[in-house]
Amino acid sequence: MKENTRKKEDVALPPGLERASSFRIQPYRKIIQYGFLVITLLIGYRFTLFVGQLESSGPVITSRPPGVEAFLPISSLISLKYWLLTGIFNKIHPAGLVLFLIILGTGILLKKGFCSWVCPIGLLSEILAKIPKTFFGRGLNLPKWLDYPLRSIKYFLLIFFLWAILAQMDLPSLEKFVYSPYNKVADIKMLKFFTEISAFALWVLVGLVFFSVGIPYFWCRYLCPYGALLGSISWLSIMKVKRNEPTCIDCQRCTDACPARIKVHDSSTIHSDECHCCMKCVDACPVKDTLSLPIVGVKKKMSRMVYAVLIVLLFLLGTSIARWTGFWQNEISIEEYNLHIEHLDEPWFDHNRGEVEDISEGVKLREDQ
Repeated sequence: MKENTRKKEDVALPPGLERASSFRIQPYRKIIQYGFLVITLLIGYRFTLFVGQLESSGPVITSRPPGVEAFLPISSLISLKYWLLTGIFNKIHPAGLVLFLIILGTGILLKKGFCSWVCPIGLLSEILAKIPKTFFGRGLNLPKWLDYPLRSIKYFLLIFFLWAILAQMDLPSLEKFVYSPYNKVADIKMLKFFTEISAFALWVLVGLVFFSVGIPYFWCRYLCPYGALLGSISWLSIMKVKRNEPTCIDCQRCTDACPARIKVHDSSTIHSDECHCCMKCVDACPVKDTLSLPIVGVKKKMSRMVYAVLIVLLFLLGTSIARWTGFWQNEISIEEYNLHIEHLDEPWFDHNRGEVEDISEGVKLREDQ
């Protein structure tokens, strides 16, 4: 489909219809996206300093940023099940569980907005998608017979993780993992994956970037299990983009603008699991109140700016409550971290080994061998 480059103010309207305002939410969305990106980079920088100071055996003057636990979704899912079964909100990676709950909350309240407003990978995908558009006018959109099977991959990955954790792990297994040496250093292991990346992993990342340039949103659309989880939850969302059919002039500008390739102009309500509420379709619509954000059970519609404020407030309030209640910082001491770093290459830090539940026990076993 050829992209419509005309401004929406240039579209001729039939008599009796009121033109939409010139307001655009996209500049504000970009500010929020880049704001979260800066926060993510600062967290990564601080965590790198923290681990480096641990490895130097000198004084640790940089505090560990709890936000790094956002990159431990598997550990957070295990912690969630453990919390639901025992009522214990464990202090190994408490911020990870807090952020996981906030992200799930955005899916229920604000559809799949996390992907297009907060996620740094979502922002990177947008940037990469602009490269072919700049040089060739558009990226490669796969045909339906190939697109639909590929989109199922992320759901198969999600089902695997849910099956392995929710169905297969009993309470003793959950507890053993949560308090295992491996889980305690999962964030450090994650950092090592990038700082000591293998040739195979590097080529996989290069391949993902390559495909993301050629096929817009390749990772998000076909491979991201987090996106699959939020897409599934978004069906329960209290807010969805709705089209007012009587005032729609079928200009198809909404469909042209949609990065998820949803045929907005053919839908009365956007239920699609691919809709991440970027609001590009609403910005593109030339007719007032033809595309809107109604809330289930409430007559009043949500403005685009209110949506933007809400998604930021969810993170601010959620993390602030966690800090006030003591469920943000973990309870692993610097002394224990030093012990972890010293023995990081030992087998009890392998996720496939579960017989050692305490680092001191592992050290004793090593000394007895």
